Amino acid sequence: MIDRYTTVRMRNIWSMKNRWNLFLDVELAYLEALEEDKIAPQGQAKKIKDLVTIDPDRIAALEQTLRHDVIAFLTHLEEQAGEATRFLHYGLTSSDVLDTVFALQLKQATAFILEEMLNLIDALDELAQRHKKTPIAGRTHGMHAEATSFGLVVLSWRESVIRSHNRLIAAANDIATGKLSGAVGNLAFGDPQREKRVLERLGLRPEPVASQIVARDRHAALFVSMAMAGSVLDNIATNIRHLQRTEVGEVYEPFGSGQRGSSAMPHKKNPVLCENVTGQARLLRSYALAALENVPLWHERDISHSSVERVIGPDATSALEFACKRLCGVIKGLTVNEDAMAKNLEHSGGIIHSEGVLLALVRSGMRRQDAYALVQRCALKAMSGEGSFIENLKSDADIKLRLSDEEIDQCFSIKEHLRWTDDLYARRSKITA
Repeated sequence: MIDRYTTVRMRNIWSMKNRWNLFLDVELAYLEALEEDKIAPQGQAKKIKDLVTIDPDRIAALEQTLRHDVIAFLTHLEEQAGEATRFLHYGLTSSDVLDTVFALQLKQATAFILEEMLNLIDALDELAQRHKKTPIAGRTHGMHAEATSFGLVVLSWRESVIRSHNRLIAAANDIATGKLSGAVGNLAFGDPQREKRVLERLGLRPEPVASQIVARDRHAALFVSMAMAGSVLDNIATNIRHLQRTEVGEVYEPFGSGQRGSSAMPHKKNPVLCENVTGQARLLRSYALAALENVPLWHERDISHSSVERVIGPDATSALEFACKRLCGVIKGLTVNEDAMAKNLEHSGGIIHSEGVLLALVRSGMRRQDAYALVQRCALKAMSGEGSFIENLKSDADIKLRLSDEEIDQCFSIKEHLRWTDDLYARRSKITA
């Protein structure tokens, strides 16, 4: 991710400084457990903590020669703490520390994403409450369908974000899994109770039966849930973009007083914020595919997943946090043009009420397919410029046998479309804690 699009807190999580400090936390937590189990001399972990200052540049320089990041890290500690490091990394393999640290970083990062999602859910709820009874043309296939309320449209967006929030919580809980079980996961030089004890101190649980690594289906589930969340945000952003089109003009994303929309056309107010969200969603979907490719590995482990995760870990979490923040700002600053919504409702000449007329004919005793053909005949004439829909209905000889003008007029009430709005709002989902 480009730095200017990534929050400071997310950059800090994925910084080399934080990574190596987490390495130190894991190694010292395990060394303390070795001291408790009378394997390592007492006080070694404290000595290392007092003597060591992490220097990412020094570790990077050592890695240039050693060609192994974990050995470079351990060498860096030994340079500073000497004999006190003798039992450091005792019975562990590199992936014990790498995977446990990656779990800690993902746990930290998803906590920030979930926080931004909650902000977005709140913003959507507030917008939905404001426009609970604001009529808008519902659209299917991009065409006028029936009337609904803009509040219900927004409330459906909110529901999808809540589902994304809940999926991400479940995936984040699953990824809070580490391992300290050695080179092939069989604890040959470790102890299951010690592993459990140390990981609990770090806020993680042990992989029940590990190989050299934590199984990558856990990671894939997290990245897929982030991709799904990105697609949900993309859906909202895409629909706002459609509603902002010149010929629709029903909503507008925020546009600053000094903002410019085009280098060539001074009149332009483009939905660039929503387009940002769409772009990030595309990246998130590609990261999910990369995470799925990481699941099949050779036997107890190969290293093909490692370079992938160094990219998708920081990039995916940064992209989703950014997309949530960006869309939340759009929702909070959204301009809603109720006059345009009302005008567009009338644009199709009342054909949005066709189902109401159809059902009135059915209630009058007519077979549904026969009624459908009559209403369609009147609607298609209106759409081709032959009279208005309501006039065509009232002048149709077959319909006049079934419905009075007053009964037809009753079919053209917007209130009928919004009569269950309060009940639908009462059904809106609660947020999982």
